[in-house]
Amino acid sequence: MGAHSCLADDVDCYNVAPIVLEPLSIVSQYSYLCSATHDINDPDFPMLSKPIRIGRLAWVAARCYVGPGVTLGEGAVAGANSCVYREVPPWTVVGGNPARPIAKRSVTKVTHP
Repeated sequence: MGAHSCLADDVDCYNVAPIVLEPLSIVSQYSYLCSATHDINDPDFPMLSKPIRIGRLAWVAARCYVGPGVTLGEGAVAGANSCVYREVPPWTVVGGNPARPIAKRSVTKVTHP
């Protein structure tokens, strides 16, 4: 966890692979960060693990699911109840299931270190 980052109450981190929260990132209540899955094309169904990264100034809103291998770029936002299965570009807001871009953040000045 980076400086001033936050995991709210009742966040579930299934950290089979590393889960990184960069400085000033927020993961809100009841979200689920899942860094593992299974290979559905292999009859032995082996577990696969991939790291998750929540970028600087990014926000995972309440009750989100963030899947294996996902990176939320700097300043990105995953809207409440969204399911994020792919990378989210910096300063992009996504929402829904599966999460899709719905807006760009218009940040003119970052006042945090």
